[in-house]
Amino acid sequence: MEKISEDLKKKILVYQKYELTEYLIYNKIANKIKDEKNKYVLKSIAEDEKKHYEFWKKYTEKDVKPNYFMVYFYYFISRLFGLIFGIKLMEKGEEQAQLTYEDIVDKIPEAISIIKDEDKHENELINLIHEDKLNYVGSIVLGLNDALVELTGTLAGLTFALRNTNIIAISGLITGIAASFSMAASEFLSKRSDGDEDALKSSFYTGIAYILTVFFLILPYLLLKNYFLALSITLFIAVLIILIFNFYISVAKDMSFKKRFLEMFFISMGVSAFSFFVGYLVRIIFGIDI
Repeated sequence: MEKISEDLKKKILVYQKYELTEYLIYNKIANKIKDEKNKYVLKSIAEDEKKHYEFWKKYTEKDVKPNYFMVYFYYFISRLFGLIFGIKLMEKGEEQAQLTYEDIVDKIPEAISIIKDEDKHENELINLIHEDKLNYVGSIVLGLNDALVELTGTLAGLTFALRNTNIIAISGLITGIAASFSMAASEFLSKRSDGDEDALKSSFYTGIAYILTVFFLILPYLLLKNYFLALSITLFIAVLIILIFNFYISVAKDMSFKKRFLEMFFISMGVSAFSFFVGYLVRIIFGIDI
């Protein structure tokens, strides 16, 4: 085996640590999966990562310690947000690793096999798991998007028209709960008319997404007395929800984050601005003073 420089050895030690860390991540996640097929695939990938670790060890002749923080971080993410999201998020790191591997192919030609293995991992992971939360993304988007657009608009209009956080909160809550049931029922009837056997589950995801969004958007009005401050925080929360949700979807479903985020952002904020203006007109025309 050709002698390698100390600088190259230091770089390889980083890769070695990376591979060992991923081995432990895949293994830890696999141990908590009940589906035997998914468990087998993850265990196989874990063994590949271990082989990569042994491959680099031949050149460094050293053992390394894994990054235990990353092991528990990705394990926690996978348990909390779903296996596919956790693995896809980790794949982003794998893509960077492939680029760095290519930097040393000239010195260690055998490293090309590592790159091919990484490509194989990605193809295996794409069709790895069946998860309800991803199968019903359309229903979740429907509930989330409608709640953001309708309720931010409603709260913006009520804020200028009523100028009382308690009344705004109660009005928004009644509107939001009624709309969530209406939206869930519409989703159920729509799916049922299309012959979808999971129409009830789709409507459930739509309703839950709507109600949770309503709760977070109304919360500032329940906690604060200053209605303009409450509206500002509500709009911030709306943007935060849009940001987090679209990041999740962009990772789990390999979609464009920027396009989806900007689309939902401008629709929600545009409706809010228009509704705020409508509330102003209603207050002046009807002489509301609360």
